[in-house]
Amino acid sequence: MSYKDCPNPFFALAPMDDVTDTVFRQTIQGTAVPDVFFTEFVNVDGLMSPGRSKLLKKLRFVPAEKSLVAQLWGLKPENFKAVAKQIADGAIARELGLPENCNFVGVDLNMGCPAKSEVQNGACSALIKVENRQLAQDIIAATRAGLAGRLPLSVKTRLGFNQVDMSWFRFLLSQNLDMLTVHGRTRKEMSKVPAHWELIAEVVKLRDQLAPNTLLVGNGDVINRAHGERLARQYGLDGMMIGRGIFHDPYAFAAQSPWPSKTAVERITLYRKQVELFARTWQDGERNIKTLNRFCKVYVQGFDGAKELRERLMEVETIDELLSLLQVS
Repeated sequence: MSYKDCPNPFFALAPMDDVTDTVFRQTIQGTAVPDVFFTEFVNVDGLMSPGRSKLLKKLRFVPAEKSLVAQLWGLKPENFKAVAKQIADGAIARELGLPENCNFVGVDLNMGCPAKSEVQNGACSALIKVENRQLAQDIIAATRAGLAGRLPLSVKTRLGFNQVDMSWFRFLLSQNLDMLTVHGRTRKEMSKVPAHWELIAEVVKLRDQLAPNTLLVGNGDVINRAHGERLARQYGLDGMMIGRGIFHDPYAFAAQSPWPSKTAVERITLYRKQVELFARTWQDGERNIKTLNRFCKVYVQGFDGAKELRERLMEVETIDELLSLLQVS
């Protein structure tokens, strides 16, 4: 697959840790399907360590999932190269028990996560800093070497670290990337201010000058497909990525979402389906039941008693208790 095979504009579900696992992706695939999915971000240094088995769950998927990009982060270029090779040649897919010809469709490098623990180690959005540019370049080059042209390579990043830094984009656009996703905030801003779409437009201008073959994707406060299409037209973007918007509407990728008209029973039933899939998928306790708490607000909203039900759901300790509270008639 080439990212250029996607519609214009194309839509992607943003990588979110402890959110976009195979269970949630399959759930969204059953509502309104984006053109591209991303995994949670997975640490290449951990994958190349004795802790590999604990991290592989972040890359787990099923054959029915289509157009899935593996998102990687870490610090050691040699580990990026090794993991990229294992992804491109299908070794990781086979390790996950998938059939032949079932594989990821690309690799994305996380150079934007603002989490304190990652940044303190010099990873993710810390790579934006000028003093870390050489490491960022080495990581991109090592990943490309591992992929050996078999899969496309992309980067997801922010507008800057403490402040907007267009030199960062001049640097990235010199790396011959297949795709670049820009979250419209700096690392310092986290998600505390509205996304700066006018600054993403400046990156588009740079792209047009420096790397016209690199697809540019916008991210930040995109509510749904209609909103994303307007932004894409306004700012000249090839694609749009929806992150937190999915927490307000599981049908965010639909041309016209039916979610506002869904009844309480229909909303709870959809959540119950996700919980049942969670139970079947993580039978060996690979995922803590508490990771389901953040999904309560996705489904249990917009009807009388929703707040009280959410509070009860978030207190349970077992899947059976959770399913019992999600019984509908």
